[in-house]
Amino acid sequence: MIRHLLSAADLDRETATLVLDTAGQMDAAMAGREVKKLPTLRGRTVVNLFYEDSTRTRISFEAAAKRLSADVITFNAKGSSVSKGESLKDTALTLEAMGADAVVIRHSASGAPHRLSRWVSGSVLNAGDGTHEHPTQALLDAYTMRHRLGRLDGLNVAVVGDVLHSRVARSNVLLLHTLGANVTLVGPPTLLPVGVEGWPAEVSYDFDAVLPKHDVVMMLRVQRERMNDSYFPSAREHARRYGMDARRMAMLPEHAIVMHPGPMNRGMEITPEVADSPRSTIVEQVSNGVSVRMAVLYLMLGGSRPEEV
Repeated sequence: MIRHLLSAADLDRETATLVLDTAGQMDAAMAGREVKKLPTLRGRTVVNLFYEDSTRTRISFEAAAKRLSADVITFNAKGSSVSKGESLKDTALTLEAMGADAVVIRHSASGAPHRLSRWVSGSVLNAGDGTHEHPTQALLDAYTMRHRLGRLDGLNVAVVGDVLHSRVARSNVLLLHTLGANVTLVGPPTLLPVGVEGWPAEVSYDFDAVLPKHDVVMMLRVQRERMNDSYFPSAREHARRYGMDARRMAMLPEHAIVMHPGPMNRGMEITPEVADSPRSTIVEQVSNGVSVRMAVLYLMLGGSRPEEV
């Protein structure tokens, strides 16, 4: 297994498949236990270093590490020496002195996890850096697709909305391409990044046209907090052209699923009736996130062999 997980590009097909398979074994192992804990990482220390607000990812990593019996330290930048001006490097040196075996970092600056990996001897896991990447989200999305549809190879996946600011989109494109899926990015030209033609994905501006031939539609949150300019005329106009509603859901093949990494802007990129429908995997993605992050921590920190879980 790789030492750090900084990008979905760090994972080749064999390693990514190993993570997904191990997550499945974790699911099976936990299902048969009254106490939802495994002893595999007892004595290891995992630090959650979050410089950005987070609910799902922070709690998911914390639950994953605790279920593996690791010691967990959750570091919130707002209540730490960072608010007094401490640099990322000095924080890293403090963590190194504490003997952290793994550091899970979320940071507003793209590339922060790469910097951190040079300063600590433990493993570094990127839990989201700026608008760059979020590799464990891509892994849990792939796991959810495989669980629901039985395969990844040959799947047609549409990633829709604010691709420009989405680290989830970047990681999913890289990982799904590695695993043999076909990805189409859908959105207005203003919300597609410069150089997108170099990504291993197709591009479309017509949401309705792509729906009938896709197995998965992944809606992206419109990240207004990262927008300094007007990227579309209005929220209502964006919802009309690129929002997933009941009419559009009916255009999908019968087996197709609708995904969203959360948090959602209900009524903007997705309507409540779609978000709460049987085709939606949104809650399932959260649940699968714990299993996938357990698998990543387990494999990176040198737990026993997967068959011994």
